[in-house]
Amino acid sequence: MHVLVVVCHPKQESFTHAITDQVIKGAQSKGHTVKVIDLYRDGFNPIFTPRDWEQFEGVTMPEDVLEHQRFVEESDAIFLVFPIWWYQMPAMMKGWLDRVWSAGWCYKWERNPEGSLLSHRPCTVLALAGATSRQLDRWGYDKQIHHLWRYGVFGYCGFEPLRITIFDDCSYPEGGKHAEHLQAAFRAGQNIGHDPEALPGIKPFLDRGLTIRGEKYTGE
Repeated sequence: MHVLVVVCHPKQESFTHAITDQVIKGAQSKGHTVKVIDLYRDGFNPIFTPRDWEQFEGVTMPEDVLEHQRFVEESDAIFLVFPIWWYQMPAMMKGWLDRVWSAGWCYKWERNPEGSLLSHRPCTVLALAGATSRQLDRWGYDKQIHHLWRYGVFGYCGFEPLRITIFDDCSYPEGGKHAEHLQAAFRAGQNIGHDPEALPGIKPFLDRGLTIRGEKYTGE
């Protein structure tokens, strides 16, 4: 398959990029080709402008958006790798979704749109949290994040089957869980398109990254 990997973190030495490297190595070990979009390094503009709003009037999207849509169309599977900040995806990643996954291309602009205009392709979301599993569980943050992303975001994008994994405790390398997260990322790269735990469609979904003491990286 041809795999599109979208990574979002401003620091190249971050654990997010280390996870991304393992995803790429895992996918390539199975013979897949990989295209990487590094939103910060590539200078993607995440700001949704009045020009972007013209999508709702049937106007063709700007060229930078069309280029990223071509990357999606050329892919057989997708990875999204990013940290969780304030229990949300970063603004850069949200802006990429706002602009690239546009009306008329990704979904129908009508009162009750159902389903994606795009063909189904497997997607794995790897989200890195500084919070521990105990913190995530305390108020059900992980469950709420999964529900919002599955039904309110990625359900419109043709992402099926979909795996959402939250890697917890990523901010503290010493005595943390980095090593197992890196191993899990490599396996995710290997399993894309053949992931028995990735769930399709409207089924309930809960998953969390595996945990173990880890290697040294700074920040999630």
